[in-house]
Amino acid sequence: MLPETMNAPVTASVEPDPSLVTLTHVVYGLHALSLVIGAFGAATIIGAFLFGWPSIIAVVISYVKRGEAAGTWLESHFRWQIRTFWYAVLWATLVVLVSVPLTLVLVGFVTWALGLFALGIWATYRIVRGWLALNDRKALQS
Repeated sequence: MLPETMNAPVTASVEPDPSLVTLTHVVYGLHALSLVIGAFGAATIIGAFLFGWPSIIAVVISYVKRGEAAGTWLESHFRWQIRTFWYAVLWATLVVLVSVPLTLVLVGFVTWALGLFALGIWATYRIVRGWLALNDRKALQS
């Protein structure tokens, strides 16, 4: 692939069904609800994002409906939402695996808190960026 084409915008020849666009907004809204529950509830932002029912429902919807979005600019949004969730799972697991042994020397409490805070910011960024691109009817580059 030529370097100048690597960052070229994704183009799709088929316009998505308007109900699928609405559903994609709903999925972003469910993810955002989980983030808000984490920010203002007893859980962490990333904890609510990974284990809260709104995000879990959103990921299931993304998997079920991504086939209908194939060949449209919405395809990148479903991929973005799914990857955001699974990358958050991966990074949260790594934070825990590194932090738990370090709690023996008390540093782990700091790495745990900072890691989960950073993941919460990252997840919020991904959902906001994706939703703004959806509002502009633009595909996302993964």
